[in-house]
This record gives sequence, C-alpha cells and structure tokens, in this order.
Amino acid sequence: MSEYTGKKAVVTGGTHGMGRAVVELLLRGGAEVLLTGNNEDNLAKAREELPATAHVLRSDTTDVAQIDALAEEVESRLGTIDLLHVNAGYAVLEPFHLVTPESYDRTFDVNAKGAFFTIQRLAPLVNDGGAIVCTTSIANDTGNVGMTHYAGAKAALRAFVKGFATELLPRGIRVNAVKPGFIDTPSMGISGLADADRAALTQVGDAITPMHRHGTPEEVARAVLFLGFDATFTTGAEFTVDGGLGHGLSATPAQ
Repeated sequence: MSEYTGKKAVVTGGTHGMGRAVVELLLRGGAEVLLTGNNEDNLAKAREELPATAHVLRSDTTDVAQIDALAEEVESRLGTIDLLHVNAGYAVLEPFHLVTPESYDRTFDVNAKGAFFTIQRLAPLVNDGGAIVCTTSIANDTGNVGMTHYAGAKAALRAFVKGFATELLPRGIRVNAVKPGFIDTPSMGISGLADADRAALTQVGDAITPMHRHGTPEEVARAVLFLGFDATFTTGAEFTVDGGLGHGLSATPAQ
C-alpha cells in the first residue's frame, strides 16, 4: 500500500511550481487530490498530465464566492479531506513608492484575504486530526526592495496560522506553514519578470543563500507533506526551507 492511499487533499495554487510538486507527491503516494489554479494554460497542462485521481478546478482565491464554490466542490467530490494546502500566492517586484492601491489590494487579496477565507470555508471539511499547511515566505523576515507589500501580506498569513492553530485545537487539526526561500520555479514566485530579470534574480539568490543554490519544488513539497502527515506534535509553526538564508548563516563564497 502506498504512503497516502486513502488520503484526500486540497491544494490551492496547485497547477505549477511548488503546489504542483505537492500534488504530484500526493498522487504518487496514492492520494486523491483536488487542485486549483487561475491560469488557463497551467490548468490545461494539469488536466492533460495528471491522472484521474486529480480533480483540476479553476478558482480565483480573491473571490469569496468562488471560495464558497470550491468548498461545495470539495464536499461533493471528496466529502472530507485529510490535508488542506493553502499555496495560492501572488507577488510582483515594486518599490514601495510605486505601489498603487490596486497592486496593494491584489497582493493582500491573494496572499492574506484569500488564504483566510479558504481556511474558514474549508476547515469544516478537514477531518478531525487532519492538517492545514500554508505557504508563507522568507520575505516575512527580510527587508527587500520591491517586496514590502508582499512581505506584509505573507506576515499576515503567518499570524493567521497561529490564530487558526489555536482555534482548531479542539478538533485536533494542526495548522502550520512552510516558509520557502529562493526556489527554482518557472516564475521564481514573481509575476511579470522578464527573462533577464529572472536570470539576475537567480544569480542573486544563489549568491546570498548559504547553500549557494536554489531549492527545488520537490524539496518544499516534502516539507509540506512532513507537516501535513508526520509532524503530529507540531502546530502553529513555520518550517523554513531556504538553504540557511533566514538563519544568520554566512553565505561564504562557493568553492
């Protein structure tokens, strides 16, 4: 029997990058997964490439009505679930003086408001003793040019994790977060980057990360599943997957 046989999970933002890696590990382990996305190309690829035990749903996490529809779909298809991974995220590089109210609102709507109401609406469907894992960011703890509003939204999500962990204790539901650093995803986690900017960001990430490389989506996914199924005495925590970047380790020159 595979590791996750009989398990059911929901992964928001699961059509590409880190979320897709979580979905693939769950499916490989025998789980049934409902995953969401909001990009038509990524949705089409997921529908084409994933097996029948994956249910691909378009859902905009900024729209509470669509979150309600997601909850209805989860209940209809899966009944109850063992793991909810709240991974949908949005980031753009914008120096604070160029941030518009529209950009600020979208950043908080995806990363904070959307995550909050996704958990609120889907928590009743999580089995007692199950788990919720959110994706925060190393930006929570670092001051980076162009990332101030994003860092604030992810810091809000970190606070939500602690609050939900407390409120769901009576049901034995553990709520934790995984906090990635520089991860080798197609978008590098930032929307709208030109190829040259993405290459430059990759070089910067490798230089300042003590392990002198990016993490892989699968490395983050394994941390998510550890928190989801194995870390049974852990709740309210934020698990860092960043190659030592956020731990004060020295980024010595690569040998």
